[in-house]
Formats: sequence, C-alpha cells, structure tokens
Amino acid sequence: MDTVLLIGVGNEFRQDDGVGLAIVRSLRSRLPAYLSTMTTIEASGEGAALMEAWQGFDRVYLFDAVASGAIPGTIHRIAAHQATVPTQFFHYSTHAFSVAEAVELARSLQQLPPELILWGIEGKNFRMGMGLSPEVEPAIETIVQAMLIELEH
Repeated sequence: MDTVLLIGVGNEFRQDDGVGLAIVRSLRSRLPAYLSTMTTIEASGEGAALMEAWQGFDRVYLFDAVASGAIPGTIHRIAAHQATVPTQFFHYSTHAFSVAEAVELARSLQQLPPELILWGIEGKNFRMGMGLSPEVEPAIETIVQAMLIELEH
C-alpha cells in the first residue's frame, strides 16, 4: 500500500495565504476511517523542511496559495514529478527557498517522491489579517471533494 502525505502550506495570519492550511485541516477531519492512516502536516513552506518532510512517501499532495495572475480562486493542479513547477506561482513565500525551488532542487538531487501533486489556489489578498477572500473560499470544498475521490483510487 502506498504511503501518502498531505501537506498544507501557508500562514493563516496573511489572509489567502492560509488556504493550504484550511484544505489540509478539512481533509484531516473528513478522511474515511480506512484512509486515516495517511499523514497530514501543516507547514510554512520553507523549502528544506518540505524536502525533509516528503522523504520516504510514495505519494505527496501539497496545497498552497499561489499568485500567477489568474483570477482569484482559480485552482491549479501540477504533477510536479512530471513537469517543472512555474516559480512565479509560489513567489509569495516568506522564505528565501520556495516550494517551487524545493521541488526543482529535489528533482536535481533525485529526491522527489514518485508522485508529487501540487494544488495551487490563486489568492487575492496576502496582507496581514485572518480569513480568506470570498473568491478563494469555494476552492477549499472543490479540492477536498476531488481529493476524497482521488485518494480512494
């Protein structure tokens, strides 16, 4: 049986930057009992810590806010084990070593998990404060429903 890691990335005190955390929290509370053996973590998005966290897992799903210029609430799904991650998606990182850079470094070191799926949710507001934008909020349920289906296969 595959080992699965769900990583919610973000900072809930920077408005839409907290959407990745909200997704993993919702998934954690709604996983059926037979899927409850999956590992879920919340992370700040620091690249080296992410690379360490996903070591030894067969499938990794990472959820984070992105800023690519698309309409707020747009959902991006990237099979990072197969394709390069656009660096502009994750440029709101508060760390010098972003999610995209961690993926590409892990790829060059041959340390990517066999399957690494990045779910990016287009944010609107990344200022200090709590709560998600109304445009971003619906993406949580959309992704949770998609993940519940995907995790059953």
